[in-house]
Amino acid sequence: MDTLIAVIVMFGLLVAIHEWGHLYFAKKVGILCREFAIGFGPKIFSTKRNETVYTIRLLPLGGYVRMAGDDPDPVNIKPGYEIGLTFNDAGKVKEIIVNNKSKHPEAKVVSVESIDMEHELYIEAVEDEEESGLKRYEIDRTCDLIVDEKREQIAPWDRQFGSKRPWKKAVAIFAGPFMNFVLAFVLFVIYALAHGVPQDTPAIGGIAGGSPLEESVFEEGDVITSVDGESVNSWDEMTGIVQERPGEEVPVTAERGGETIEDTVTIDGIPVQEGSNEEVGQIGVYAELERSFTESLQYGGTQLYEVSTLIFQTLGTIVTGEFSLDDLAGPVGIYDATDQVIATGLLTLIAWSAMISVNLGIVNLLPLPALDGGRLLFIIAEAIRGKPIEPQKEGMIHLLGFALLLLLMIAVTWNDINRLFT
Repeated sequence: MDTLIAVIVMFGLLVAIHEWGHLYFAKKVGILCREFAIGFGPKIFSTKRNETVYTIRLLPLGGYVRMAGDDPDPVNIKPGYEIGLTFNDAGKVKEIIVNNKSKHPEAKVVSVESIDMEHELYIEAVEDEEESGLKRYEIDRTCDLIVDEKREQIAPWDRQFGSKRPWKKAVAIFAGPFMNFVLAFVLFVIYALAHGVPQDTPAIGGIAGGSPLEESVFEEGDVITSVDGESVNSWDEMTGIVQERPGEEVPVTAERGGETIEDTVTIDGIPVQEGSNEEVGQIGVYAELERSFTESLQYGGTQLYEVSTLIFQTLGTIVTGEFSLDDLAGPVGIYDATDQVIATGLLTLIAWSAMISVNLGIVNLLPLPALDGGRLLFIIAEAIRGKPIEPQKEGMIHLLGFALLLLLMIAVTWNDINRLFT
């Protein structure tokens, strides 16, 4: 149960930050955002603030920001339609009631001759109750369209995604993955502040119980100066020599308060991976840790770079042909890995969440249909061509891409289940 809660909270945070990036920057470039949703399916909770409906939905499998122009119109009002109108203090139409007009007795019922809710924002109509001829009504820019008692604010053309210049569209789309990188950096910094940043000096920051070093004369705070006769000046140099000598008995020299200390240590051999005959050496020593804000910021940036590099290297195996589905993990695999991470403590879970956030950001930037990277590809094409790809064609390509991604997710999940039970 703890693992399930941790996974829901972790993914909820990653998705919320990702979608908030889309929402915030889309609004900054003038796009009307109708809904900010965490999850899919039926609504559990909803509230409206500043033109946007914020919802939490039943299935915690992702989220979305519904931008004006990206979704079909709720209804196409044609000449001859009878609609109800209500007005604001300035005399402009503030509500257009399409049906169930009897529930709105305050509304003026008119028969539409022509209507434009995108560009000129007007309605030309004839009232039912009197022969007063054709009247023209101005529509307020924040007018609500009410269909089946559900409200949706109209979107003038300049508030729609499609009206924006390519760079503004790109900002709104790229902002989601970008916020995943920001979140990862913040989580790595929090981890470093709480745990401490490992130092590169060959000083003993701690000794593991039952390790080769515990049985020696060395103590926490000693600075190792040589291993097996080889001088060491950094943590990486020291661990590099140890890892190359599994099972060997080697002399180790250290300094303690200006005094030189020597002892012989038998290095443990640890399998490189489960079932492997290849081993690396280990003596059970921890690096010295430092907790400082400056070091933590540097650690956050370094980890963000290193994790990103590792993910790109894995993606590179697709090009080289070394790629395998076994290299991927779906929801089941991530759940199982998170279960193991939780057992090691909260700090490890924070670092794990940061790595997942980097992964989510990079995967979303892949130039594949239905992903943010695929949408950015269409925006780049628009900038080069000087005009956008036809919405119907782009929509079909994204739909096909979504179907393929769904198939891939099913395959990866099946692979995860097989791994767990075999």
